[in-house]
Amino acid sequence: MIELITGGSGSGKSEYAERRICEAHRANAEKPLVYIAAMQPFGAEARERIARHRAMRSGKGFETVERYTGIDGSEAEPGSDVLLECLGNLTANEMFSGGAADAGCAERIKRGLDSLARRCANLCIITNEVFSDGMRYGADTVLYMRALAEVNIYAARIADTVTEVVCAVPVRIKQAEDALL
Repeated sequence: MIELITGGSGSGKSEYAERRICEAHRANAEKPLVYIAAMQPFGAEARERIARHRAMRSGKGFETVERYTGIDGSEAEPGSDVLLECLGNLTANEMFSGGAADAGCAERIKRGLDSLARRCANLCIITNEVFSDGMRYGADTVLYMRALAEVNIYAARIADTVTEVVCAVPVRIKQAEDALL
């Protein structure tokens, strides 16, 4: 099972994703339950968010792997259940880690998603909905948003299920029987 979970900031998507992967893991409990964390701890706000997410995961059996770039090389054991949080951070890290904006980052992330999908029994992928505020941005931000859109579209294509979380309410966008070919 692959599920893409999207939503705005503070929508409840992380809590929903944890619940979904933990439910899936009950049938696969002999394998590891892995949380791939892509958020780099830049600044107090990021550190607070990371601490809140660690507290949410506490006691649920997650093995946390901090992987800011290169998810294709992640340490997830074959057959693991994996929660990847999140494509928005991963895309920013991949795009800007070398200094200048790297538009080729989307292809690396898609290859990484394929690698994870092949190895995992179950994979929940969290992403951000950042496209509907109607604001104008600088060139690097537009490049980032295009790359994230490309990655999100790809993740939705390979996912069995796509869910948007709105005000902590999951809204199913794609069911397994609607899978794209």
